[in-house]
Amino acid sequence: MTTNSIWLSLCAGIVPLMVMPVSAQVIPDSTLNTAVSQSGNNFTIINGNRVGNNLFHSFSQFSVPSNGSAFFNNAADVQNIFSRVTGNSVSNIDGLIKANGSANLFLLNPSGIIFGANAQLNIGGSFFGTTAQSIKFSDGAEFSAISPQKAPLLSINVPIGLQMGSNPGAIVVQGSGHNAQLGESLQVSGLNLGTRGLQLQSGKTLALLGGNVALAGGLLSAPGGQIELGSITNGSVALSSIAEGFALSYPNTSSFGNIQITQRALASTRDLTGQRGGAIQIQGKQVSIRDGSLILVQNRSNQTAGDIAINATESLQIIGKSPDFKSSSSLINETISPGAAGNIIVTTPKLNIDGGGYILNRTFSTAPGGNIAINTDEMRVNGFAFGDPNTFRSVSQILAASYGTGKGGDINISTQNLSILAGGNIAARPYRFGNGGDLIVKADTIQVTNEGAPKGLYFSLLSTATFGFGNAGDLKIDTRKLSLQAGGRVSASSIVLGNAGSLTINASESIDVNGVKDAANPSYIGSAVRPVFGVSSATSGNTTINTPLLNISNGATVFVQNLGSGKAGTLNIQANTLRLDNGASISASTKAGGGGNTNLQLRDLLLMRHGSFISAEAEGNGNGGNITLNAPNIVGLENSDIIANAVQGKGGNIQITTQGIIGLKYRPQLTPENDITASSQFGVNGTVQVNNIGVDPNSGLVELPANVTDSSQQIASGCSPNQGSRFIVTGRGGVPQNPNQEMTSDRTWSDIRDISAYRKTGNVTAQLPTTPETLLQATGWGRNAQGKIELVANQASTRIQPSLTCAVLPKKNLGQIPDFFKSSAIAQPSIVADLYTSKL
Repeated sequence: MTTNSIWLSLCAGIVPLMVMPVSAQVIPDSTLNTAVSQSGNNFTIINGNRVGNNLFHSFSQFSVPSNGSAFFNNAADVQNIFSRVTGNSVSNIDGLIKANGSANLFLLNPSGIIFGANAQLNIGGSFFGTTAQSIKFSDGAEFSAISPQKAPLLSINVPIGLQMGSNPGAIVVQGSGHNAQLGESLQVSGLNLGTRGLQLQSGKTLALLGGNVALAGGLLSAPGGQIELGSITNGSVALSSIAEGFALSYPNTSSFGNIQITQRALASTRDLTGQRGGAIQIQGKQVSIRDGSLILVQNRSNQTAGDIAINATESLQIIGKSPDFKSSSSLINETISPGAAGNIIVTTPKLNIDGGGYILNRTFSTAPGGNIAINTDEMRVNGFAFGDPNTFRSVSQILAASYGTGKGGDINISTQNLSILAGGNIAARPYRFGNGGDLIVKADTIQVTNEGAPKGLYFSLLSTATFGFGNAGDLKIDTRKLSLQAGGRVSASSIVLGNAGSLTINASESIDVNGVKDAANPSYIGSAVRPVFGVSSATSGNTTINTPLLNISNGATVFVQNLGSGKAGTLNIQANTLRLDNGASISASTKAGGGGNTNLQLRDLLLMRHGSFISAEAEGNGNGGNITLNAPNIVGLENSDIIANAVQGKGGNIQITTQGIIGLKYRPQLTPENDITASSQFGVNGTVQVNNIGVDPNSGLVELPANVTDSSQQIASGCSPNQGSRFIVTGRGGVPQNPNQEMTSDRTWSDIRDISAYRKTGNVTAQLPTTPETLLQATGWGRNAQGKIELVANQASTRIQPSLTCAVLPKKNLGQIPDFFKSSAIAQPSIVADLYTSKL
């Protein structure tokens, strides 16, 4: 059992003992002029000490029994009522607290405050229930429950802060939970509190600030105002006056406690009188929202609603649904009026959304929806609610949506590690006429996997999509490493008539797209138009991927697609290495419109194996798309293909620039081999152009010196005929630069190629020279009958043969020129021969 669950269990255990004490009492102490009269379970509080518009009360005990009340009978012009409990007992409030006029009521009890299921508020101003030890004022005065001041030390000024002790008591709010549910229109409905819970009048602040805070089925309502939940174990809270009461901040606090919101608890600023939806702020260390509990801002006004802001210094958990599955544990900010929805802002090191939990920002009107901003280190959106009969509503999700004509809000996520698991969703979607917002994710690592999800419509998803007439927003991802497994999806798509958005992924290290959930549901990255009803003329967005390494394997795919009548987008991939294996694919396809284009810019290698393919195809009358591929090395093995085909339209064009292709070969139709094809079944075939295939003919050549050798410095000027000296050169190493230098290798070089097809020479007849009587200085050279080269002098009667050619060598067959040269721009015989020569 975790520390949180132990603490909550202890709170639940002490509540029954404290809410129903033997004799609940409201008893004044002797520090101020507070007086209390009692009639049964009802207590009337009078007198106190008034300083300006502030009224101060002090109690040794303050507990209100069930069906009882505590009535602050103040003057109507009092603005603030400050009450403190100086004894060491917890305040157990299971009845009504009320005051006159529009006064704000502050209740301080450092020992703790427990509101029972029957606790109610009937005051005209704001309410602060806190276990702080004192209230601070702008003139430096302090109203303390630990060191009670006498009347002369009280302040006329407005409060500016609360000072928490080192071990403040807990605040618990009990109740039977809310009855809200998601109706057919998906907006929150059925929320009828009646007189239950802690409720304020419109435009006021309801604040609960303690050591640990628990809402166990408790209900909080501040229509058009503010709700503040703060768990502070040491430090101070700053207060500032605003139109809705007070704004709270925590500039000098670093030590926070835990907040548990469970058993369908509710914190709502929904206003039914036309006031704007108010704001909700939650500040703690570990914040947990469970069992269908709801944090709700609903706007029914012409003004912009307030924000939901949660700052959890350790973790935020939004987990599970209510037992009847009608309510998910949720953060919801929505508008059903001309006023815009507010934002949802989450700041925490760890965020976990599990078991059907929600973060939703939605518009049901002409007004725009609010944004969702999440800043965290570890973020996990996992799974679904087991047993929920509604598949769509059972998944854990973060959603910014438009159900009206207003634009949906954006989602901005900044995290170190993002995991979307077992059917979890993060999405921005319009469902009717409004456009969808953008989804922007910045993370070090991102994992999207469908492992653990049951069969059916459960897909782990990171996407923008339109399910209506409005256009989907764009999806942009910046990460170091992106991994999609077992049917995980990253997409920008259209399901009805709106245009799909564009998808951009920048991964500084790698992208891995692997596996399938089942045969029809692979892992994928792409932008698509896939209309469910009728034919859509919507266009697909572009998909752009930049990464050093892109791996696609085991049936996974990267694509742009349009199954309507519109045009598919363009697929741009820039990488160092692209690997496709085991049925993996890259495709740009369309059903009736023009085929999408595929542009692959690879620095090092394209490797395709085991039935993988790259395609730009079109069905119906659409023309096949174009494929542009630039890669130094291209390898296609085991029935892997590059395809730009069409049915009735024109086949697409394939343009490849490379230094070498292994395995792949142009063919007019697909075969069981490794094919490059751009055909049309009934229309005109496309073209295949391969540029700069093979090795550069100049590669490996060495520039020779241009200066003519001075023979006087290379050969001795004279040789004595009686010394028997000889000068011999072997091989084709050439004459050494100086007779004193080491000669080149004596290995001979034999050219066995038959190049007679490219050069014709006549037969050369070698004439044996006459052996001279004396040794003379050589002035020339020639070949004797044995084919050996000899030095000759001018006096010799030898015939110098014509210049030597390869034609005097034994004839050999050069062999057939490889096929890939035939289809290239350099397939001229002379260049082919030069290529072979340079290699040899």
